[in-house]
Amino acid sequence: MIKLWGRVNSVNVKKARWCLEELALPYERIEAGMQHGVVNTPEYRKLNPNGLVPTLDENGFILWESHSIVRYLSAKYGKGVLWPMDERRRAVANQWMDWAFSFQGSVRDAFWHLIRTPAEKRDAKLIEASRVKSGEMAQILDAALSDKLYVAGQFSMGDIPVGCEVQRWKRLPLERPRLPNLEAWFERLCARPAFKNNVDLPLS
Repeated sequence: MIKLWGRVNSVNVKKARWCLEELALPYERIEAGMQHGVVNTPEYRKLNPNGLVPTLDENGFILWESHSIVRYLSAKYGKGVLWPMDERRRAVANQWMDWAFSFQGSVRDAFWHLIRTPAEKRDAKLIEASRVKSGEMAQILDAALSDKLYVAGQFSMGDIPVGCEVQRWKRLPLERPRLPNLEAWFERLCARPAFKNNVDLPLS
């Protein structure tokens, strides 16, 4: 049995959950992080010394870091589905998985100040800088999607981290540039049941 530690409102846990459910893998989720605690206990730190979520336990095999979890599950259970068999297509999927962390960084200040910070403590300058930077980065993705349906051509592991980060960005109360290719790609993601059930949830 696969076990996954992490709370439902963590963008990085969403990546692992979406992947698991795209692959129809049964798993048990254990609440951990923020209000649920757990991550600073000695028992959890033995699993994940970083004290972060998610952490995967596959019959005693422990793995942390969300993108590593997605890659592992895709390689083991999703060859030709989430894991592109063509080496160049797989390299492109990996490229966008790495890019997703940079996009996450551009959105972080806006997310934290608009969603997890009381209104009286918000920093408008940080929010605006984050809005501008994330919009610029989103234009990179929009351009890349001008001639393809998904980041590596066909739906793959590469769309999972990027899709989770873009969902968080799109659900923030921000002004965003018009990006028709990104919008069309995002609509395709929204049509996937595993995305709707695990990723496109209210921000908190």
